[in-house]
Amino acid sequence: MASMPDALPSSLPTRRQRRRWRRYLADEHAEAAVYRDLATRRTGEEREILLALADAEGRHAAHWETLLGPDARPARRDPRTSVLGWFARRFGSVFTLALIQRAESRSDYEADADATRAMAADERIHEEVVRSLASRGRQQISGNFRAAVFGANDGLVSNLALILGVGATGVSSAVVLVTGIAGLLAGALSMGAGEYVSVRSQRELADASTPSPHARAALPHLDVDANELSLVYRARGMDPEAAQAKARAALADVADGEHAHLTEAPAGDGHDLLGTAWGAAGASFCFFATGAFIPILPYLLGLSSGVAFVLAVALVGIALLATGATVGILSGASPLRRALRQVAIGYGAAGVTYLVGLLFGTSVA
Repeated sequence: MASMPDALPSSLPTRRQRRRWRRYLADEHAEAAVYRDLATRRTGEEREILLALADAEGRHAAHWETLLGPDARPARRDPRTSVLGWFARRFGSVFTLALIQRAESRSDYEADADATRAMAADERIHEEVVRSLASRGRQQISGNFRAAVFGANDGLVSNLALILGVGATGVSSAVVLVTGIAGLLAGALSMGAGEYVSVRSQRELADASTPSPHARAALPHLDVDANELSLVYRARGMDPEAAQAKARAALADVADGEHAHLTEAPAGDGHDLLGTAWGAAGASFCFFATGAFIPILPYLLGLSSGVAFVLAVALVGIALLATGATVGILSGASPLRRALRQVAIGYGAAGVTYLVGLLFGTSVA
């Protein structure tokens, strides 16, 4: 992509412009440092990509230094970029890449006349590069991470709803506590068993779609004229002409003693995304139990019914904010919006059971 000439001001820059340029300069220096920090934790191609991104941020910084001239001192670093640097130095994980992806998407260069079009385009491409790097990590954690997040969220919401619904009937704190403990154990066991069966079944379905290794042994004995192999490729979605050509090429490779790729698993077989059955079950059990423990904690401490009620609702709200924000960050979306959505859904479900409990308590009285 050809670079556009630098956007030089036609007149003396204003104080406001200089402040903005210094802020951009600080951000570019900080983002380059984040990429270099991440590169120290990577090897091979990923390391080269991250270092190339750091060099690109350095070119952008040079643009703002040129505009600022003798006044080319960076402003105070954006707190968000400082947080990125801290995570990159200590974790260097998909979590950091997801944060960087979101930071790259917030670039103001497209709307700023002092930035070049090439710089604005670079930032958009950087977002896609980081998205691709982060997607590798997302695929590795998505199976067990899905089970963990769903388990924690279900534990928080279901057990809060349970104790609020039971507590609203007017029973004692001891009854609420016993109910909450029973809900924790029952829910955690159910979630763990359900995740095991679900993931195991999905992996078995994926295995059933993987080509049999015994098929390779039959290749040298196929009738070249009939070429039954073309039916395999047609069944995989190729048109007849392309399937026939690929089958003939595969048989020619076999005749020459080369390896034919008949028995390779189809791309995206889903195993990485699913995770292991025991891993998903364990994550779901542990995180459900952890989430379900939070609303019963005030009752375990022996607090009065009213105080325990309010504290349970508050603690669950904080936990829902945290899980929602985590999902938002890892998905590259707004953490605040996802956090508020999680709280709204959780409180909505608990509120319904609380109203039902009030209704039953009133009718019993």
